[in-house]
Amino acid sequence: MKSEKDRIAPHPVLSTYYVDEKERRQRVDGMFDASAKHYDWIINVMSFGSGRHYRRTALLRAGLAPGMKVLDVGAGTGVVSLPAQIIVGNEGLVVAVDPSRGMLTEATKLGVKQAVMGLGERLPLEDNSFDMVTMGYALRHVDDLRMLFSEYLRVLKPGGKILLLEISRPKGKLGLAALKFYMKTVVPGITRLVRRSSDAQELMRYYWDTIEQCVPRPTILAAMEDAGLEQCECLLAMGIFSEYRSSKPG
Repeated sequence: MKSEKDRIAPHPVLSTYYVDEKERRQRVDGMFDASAKHYDWIINVMSFGSGRHYRRTALLRAGLAPGMKVLDVGAGTGVVSLPAQIIVGNEGLVVAVDPSRGMLTEATKLGVKQAVMGLGERLPLEDNSFDMVTMGYALRHVDDLRMLFSEYLRVLKPGGKILLLEISRPKGKLGLAALKFYMKTVVPGITRLVRRSSDAQELMRYYWDTIEQCVPRPTILAAMEDAGLEQCECLLAMGIFSEYRSSKPG
């Protein structure tokens, strides 16, 4: 069993939302549960409707093909699970895993066929079961990157692939300031105005704070390698969209 000093958290404790790491899981799950019915609308508006096309093309770039078995971790409302289902077709399988019952309820309403409650660090699934593991914009909400990637390694078939989609901080000060203003002020403001949900407004503020405080790309790639994954790389699109890829040794 790994000690606390071996744990790699994706970001430090954010005291505005919870007092310590022990409280984080309950607090974050509560925010997602309370905002679940608004989440798909927010994500679509936030990306100006382009997110669906980007996620589909990212899956295809990573090698997703008809007939494959996919595990989508931190699936939320199914923003990655749904395009993956279309790509793998009736001969394939997509299993959506998320710790939030509210998010999975919305995912099934939107068309996700198989949903399971669970944490990425303790997946309730068998060894060597999947051709690909995906995670869309949820890496910042896990407890331990090393444990997460060890679980991915366990459930993947030999030669199986990983695709993690994330939003990363822009390098330039102007780009960082503009993105911060948009995601921490504009998006939460629109959410509160249109959806009339203070819970969803708070979740989107938290969403940005986890992006701003997230560990850098080299730390994430090193955690992948430490877990035993190979061919670890990160592709960057438009300066903010990170596509982490790796695979299980064959």
